[in-house]
Amino acid sequence: MAIVFKILAALVMIAVVIVLIRGLINMMRGGSGMTSNKLMQARVLLQFMAVVLIMLVVYFTRK
Repeated sequence: MAIVFKILAALVMIAVVIVLIRGLINMMRGGSGMTSNKLMQARVLLQFMAVVLIMLVVYFTRK
């Protein structure tokens, strides 16, 4: 079970990096503020999911 959570956590962390890079590119190109806001909201949600999954990995590997 812990292996599944480790894989999911890694995937979510990769998604966080991708959204962060897209947001930086949008800012450098002078893109829409609304797009930047949506990307920031997505990044915060993905970071929350990553933290939850990491905590689940810790919980299941301690036993």
